[in-house]
Amino acid sequence: MKYQPFEAGHFFHIYNRGNNKEHIFLEQDNYIYFLSLVKKYLFNKGDVYSYCLLPNHFHILFRFKKNEKLPTTIKEGKHKLYQPISNMLNAYTKAINKSNNRRGSLFQEHLKRIKITDENYLKNLIIYINTNPSHHQIANYETYAYSSYLSLISEKTSLLKRKEVIEYFDDKDNFKSVLASRRMDTEGMEDIVLE
Repeated sequence: MKYQPFEAGHFFHIYNRGNNKEHIFLEQDNYIYFLSLVKKYLFNKGDVYSYCLLPNHFHILFRFKKNEKLPTTIKEGKHKLYQPISNMLNAYTKAINKSNNRRGSLFQEHLKRIKITDENYLKNLIIYINTNPSHHQIANYETYAYSSYLSLISEKTSLLKRKEVIEYFDDKDNFKSVLASRRMDTEGMEDIVLE
């Protein structure tokens, strides 16, 4: 697969899995630490619309800020949009390696990413990411703690773009209904599945 360069102002599906399909989240604190790194490295560069962290892989639906709203250090240079994501994954790998007395790469060689240009694909991706725990038969997506679903249906304050996500499905009740039925058009989405 040819990797698409990150572009300011655009949606990207960012995902990867553990090297040799090994677990990247070994205990509960790992999930929490990874989310703290997402907050530290990504939220001043753009917006998170959905995410799911599973034992051996993760998915993040991210939209970079428009170029004029990005910090100057990010705007300059050829690969600057990639750098915060790289820093996040490197920080996580170093922490896991240190705490588990391991060495080497935690993730597969290349971070996978897909630029999202079609609204129908975007909506299907939101469904896919938020129901991923059920898809992989790990847990019921409606109760899974390490995905965006509970935050998206909550009334509590969230850094997620909750309002925008819900608007793609008209309202919260329809969002829940669509996810419950998992009505997805999977055509063209084969490249996102990490089986």
